[in-house]
Amino acid sequence: MKDAQPRTIYLKDYRAPDYWIDETHLTFDLQPDATLVESRLKVRRNLDQGNDLPKLVLDGVELELVSVAIDGQSLSADEYVLYDESLELPVSRPAFELQILTRIKPESNTSLEGLYLSNGMYCTQCEAEGFRKITFYPDRPDVMSRFTTKVIAPRSYPVLLSNGNDIERGELDNDRHFVTWQDPFPKPSYLFALVAGDLEHVDETFTTKNGREVKLQLFTEPRNIHKCDHAMRSLKHSMRWDEEVYGREYDLDIFMIVAVDHFNMGAMENKGLNIFNSSCVLASPETATDAAFQRIEAIVGHEYFHNWSGNRVTCRDWFQLSLKEGFTVFRDAEFSADMNSAAVKRIEDVVLLRASQFAEDAGPMAHPIRPESYMEISNFYTLTVYEKGAEVVRMIHNIVGKEAFRKGSDLYFDRHDGQAATCEDFVAAMEEASGKDLEQFRNWYNQAGTPLLEVSDSFDEQKSEYHLHVKQSCPPTPGQKEKQPFHIPFAIGLLDSAGKDIPLNAQGDTQLVLDVTQTEQTFSFDGVGERPLPSLLRGFSAPVKLRYDYSAEQLAFLMSHDSDGFNRWDAGQRLALLVLEDLQAAYRAGEQLVLDTRLADAYRAVLEADDLDLAVRAKMLELPAEQIIAESSDAIDAEAIIAARSFLKQALAEALEPQLSNWYTRLDVEKPYSPSSADIAERSLKNTCLAYLVLLQKPEYRTLANKQFAQSGNMTDCAAALAALVNSGDEVLSRSALDAFYEKWQEDPLVFDQWLAIQAGSARFGTLQRVRDLLEHPAFELTSPNKVRSVVGAFAMRNFTQFHAGEGEGFDFLADFVIRLDKVNPQIAARLVTPITRWRKYQSPMQEFMHASLARVMAAGNLSKDLYEVVSKGLA
Repeated sequence: MKDAQPRTIYLKDYRAPDYWIDETHLTFDLQPDATLVESRLKVRRNLDQGNDLPKLVLDGVELELVSVAIDGQSLSADEYVLYDESLELPVSRPAFELQILTRIKPESNTSLEGLYLSNGMYCTQCEAEGFRKITFYPDRPDVMSRFTTKVIAPRSYPVLLSNGNDIERGELDNDRHFVTWQDPFPKPSYLFALVAGDLEHVDETFTTKNGREVKLQLFTEPRNIHKCDHAMRSLKHSMRWDEEVYGREYDLDIFMIVAVDHFNMGAMENKGLNIFNSSCVLASPETATDAAFQRIEAIVGHEYFHNWSGNRVTCRDWFQLSLKEGFTVFRDAEFSADMNSAAVKRIEDVVLLRASQFAEDAGPMAHPIRPESYMEISNFYTLTVYEKGAEVVRMIHNIVGKEAFRKGSDLYFDRHDGQAATCEDFVAAMEEASGKDLEQFRNWYNQAGTPLLEVSDSFDEQKSEYHLHVKQSCPPTPGQKEKQPFHIPFAIGLLDSAGKDIPLNAQGDTQLVLDVTQTEQTFSFDGVGERPLPSLLRGFSAPVKLRYDYSAEQLAFLMSHDSDGFNRWDAGQRLALLVLEDLQAAYRAGEQLVLDTRLADAYRAVLEADDLDLAVRAKMLELPAEQIIAESSDAIDAEAIIAARSFLKQALAEALEPQLSNWYTRLDVEKPYSPSSADIAERSLKNTCLAYLVLLQKPEYRTLANKQFAQSGNMTDCAAALAALVNSGDEVLSRSALDAFYEKWQEDPLVFDQWLAIQAGSARFGTLQRVRDLLEHPAFELTSPNKVRSVVGAFAMRNFTQFHAGEGEGFDFLADFVIRLDKVNPQIAARLVTPITRWRKYQSPMQEFMHASLARVMAAGNLSKDLYEVVSKGLA
């Protein structure tokens, strides 16, 4: 694809298809050098589009067309038109059967779209537009068909899988065999899946609420079969949770998951046959961290929940992507909150929003959760569509209430079952079920950017009245200079001087969700006996930035007394940001950096508090990440951010040494590993303390880290100790621990990825030269997205210190790498280039360095559509 050729597709141009495909019959003949794909399609004119018979246009990319026939009559080459990305066929009757035979080469498919090979295993990824790399087809989500798939392969591929139920299998000549699968539910082509390989599996069953028995199977390579138990438990928990919370029962006789090493995303919800990146399904205590266990649980839940919010009800077009993804991310977040610590889950989600999605909103690729246009749909699998999309669904939940939200979801599923729906359909169902007017709320679907709420207050002591004054605004984004006011659910509470919640109405409610709908509004509260301290945006009730002139003392008070766990954490983050702003200013002025004792006292109070959950306590001790500090700045001064945060972490370690050491000793207890929320909380706090203590450069703490590294019986403690040693600044200790870790785990790809990421993401150890060395490691694979993310992703997206070091060398490295990667895997290349597209927000000279590197990518020429769109918008 040449640079000048990418075409912009617009939502306003949506038109229903000219033809429906009622049935799709596929036969795959898997052969060593190529694969033959035969399709038989029952085609019918969409009479809503007229009675004429326009030409049938089918999508197809990188396909070798062998033959075409209509109702058994072969077409000669002069009877159809074959383009680079489509096939145009004549139509003479409103209903007919179309037969197409194509030849494809999965062996050389490094894009990991369509049908490809991963460690000798055939697998597919068809979302968003990968099916057109398999056969000629109307590859769009609103064309829904019933699929029957026959897979033929040598016996050396004993496992042959596709969507639906297994209806026939048998032996063939030449030591070959086949299995035929039939999916009774209509689906778009993006939900098609095929897997063939030498796999083992674990089997269990699940009994639905109505007594149906469902077979559950999880497939993986034989060497990983012992790592499947947690994912299987997570699946069963997901199925039960979806029945209890949403009333959704599984609808096939079998549900299958396959773990694949080479996968661009986390997982894919193909109907009845979910294909997972192996990092998102395989876990054992010895090889996976607590974070991995929780991530697996969340992703297994997410893909299972898609069976209804994405499969039974799919999206009409790709502009509606957040319809299925935003809704399902909300569902998996609520599931994870119920399975673990709700407060910690909320904190983690908001950290991701503030560090990355807010930056996306402020960058050149800013778009609403329902974008108006795109060049390459793969570029819109973004945090905005997923995470902000989930926040938009959460806001509807906040506005209409839990009971009405359930009624709305039931109405949505029942009304649109088997259909390709729109975001408007979802909002309309919620509106009808709740009786709430959501007309203004729809602005969240159409407008980009992160709104700002500026809040001030006043108190009338004579009348015992308290007033909150709220202004909302949203900055310009590409293509949207002016914004209409949003409907923002604003959850608040008021604290008295003793830290107790004040009743806010006659019913005695101590928390209210205010409807902010105007550019400026005032909310009044009667019967308030003293000037209160507001607790604002409780539970992060809307994805907005909040500005209220809290003093450091007020933030410390909220840290100690707020009844809202999220806001208690958030007060600590705001206090740390105030201190970091002062430290950055001092650094720029050449002044000596000094620890603000108010922050040290507040953190000490966190360590000494009696009423704090250990998991929340650990989160409250974490300083805001460099990316969040950067996002809170009007113009990013990377050098000052790095210096301020590094000083503050070191100073806090020194000030809090007794308390940190005490907690580490209390929690450093040997016991069998369990991924329970209580045990995860203990390990989280223990390892947070260790990360601070090793900064003190004292032999006793390095000894603690070394001991934990050598003796830990689980990967959580082992990896945390390794990271602590690598970040300690002791080169000898770092290399010794890394060598020992590698020697033990070099044969396990997922653990090896952790070894790569710990180095590339280290502020001290992960220098550019070290990253270059890792790329030359014999086990590094350019064709493996996991390894690319573990090295280049960890360096460019998580190692703020080393990526911004020097005079733009890190930016040049990234530019060179994505140019190279674009020829292999355009999707991953387009995602990796993101950090340098945000050059406008940086101060000189970083701004110029970033811009020059981005321009070099564009100058390379012959870019994929994926990379071209991101780079061109970044330079515009």
